[in-house]
Amino acid sequence: MAVVGAGAVGLAAALALAREGIRTALVGRHAPVADGRTVALLDGSVRLLRALGAWEALEPQAAPLAEMHLIDDTGSLFRPPPARFVAREIGLDAFGWNIESARLVEALRARARAVPEVTLVEHDSAGCTVAADRAVLALEGGGGVDARLVVAADGGLSPLREAAGLPARRWTYPQKALTTILAHTRDHREVSTEFHTREGPFTLVPLPGGRRSSLVWVSAEARAEALSALDDDALGRAIERQAQSMLGQMRIDGPRGLVPMRGLSVPRPVGPRLALVGEAAHVFPPIGAQGLNLGLRDAAALRDAVAGSRDPGDEAVLSGFARGRALDARLRTGAVDTLNRSLLTAFLPSDLARGAGLLALSTIGPLRRLVMREGVTPRLGTPTLMRG
Repeated sequence: MAVVGAGAVGLAAALALAREGIRTALVGRHAPVADGRTVALLDGSVRLLRALGAWEALEPQAAPLAEMHLIDDTGSLFRPPPARFVAREIGLDAFGWNIESARLVEALRARARAVPEVTLVEHDSAGCTVAADRAVLALEGGGGVDARLVVAADGGLSPLREAAGLPARRWTYPQKALTTILAHTRDHREVSTEFHTREGPFTLVPLPGGRRSSLVWVSAEARAEALSALDDDALGRAIERQAQSMLGQMRIDGPRGLVPMRGLSVPRPVGPRLALVGEAAHVFPPIGAQGLNLGLRDAAALRDAVAGSRDPGDEAVLSGFARGRALDARLRTGAVDTLNRSLLTAFLPSDLARGAGLLALSTIGPLRRLVMREGVTPRLGTPTLMRG
């Protein structure tokens, strides 16, 4: 087996396959980017990382998300009260744990170095040739890797997907997301807060220590670029105003990033001896902690699909994997896209529908618990390594 892509999803896929005794080459250069991005690892993803032997090193660097608050700050005529979601209501200590993305990749890579079945190939792929019974990856600088199956975890621009001719639907949003790390004077109390504004979500997510949080501030492109150009003091004040001073004075305490808002969907994420996982198969805005968690479910589901198979690249095996991932990817992509677009319009019926939905979640206990459970880990098709 060969996995192309040295990010979190590629590393998790390689480790999951190696756990089954499948010798796996992980192809790609290690180049973590310090851009202030974090990831909220939901409960199922933490179960996967624990099964892969990586969670013990990660846990001290992660902050639990015991509560999630949604606040309508759109100025809509129909403004529901804040919605509050508590993990203990569904029997969990936390919905998930928030950790800096670079730390997650570093810990997974350290784990991969310690697993004999994983071979790290520190070169980029330079193309793939497919034969009846195998694929051959060419490497930049010469040489190659033979594999019965190639797993493309090479990102939204995926050269492997493009070379295989797999169709993809693409779209963009008139927004960018500003990301950074903050220090603040009030304790976050393990509460993640998302303000829904007319330009997009403004989200504060706890980090370890009580008085540090990560920020994802989605706004119109021009405003996001203007915010990004501010010095640290001015940006801290702007964030404090947008957060309604709920965490007190804000100070920039880490690197910044500016992320374009775009989407991508691949109807059938497999080709001849090729399986797509992570952003090679689906991309959507950083809203609701769904993107990386969906990619990690891809990795765990691929492990289930090929475990015990004499030929992991067989068309029937790959078709089963594609069918199993279709509903999960479609639902998550659709939900995030619908929420984001609903914030960008002042169309009253849209505001009414969104507000009524939040009100229903706040007041109808069984519905709220169902949505919380489904948001953390889907009931249908949950991969083995993510099950409770």
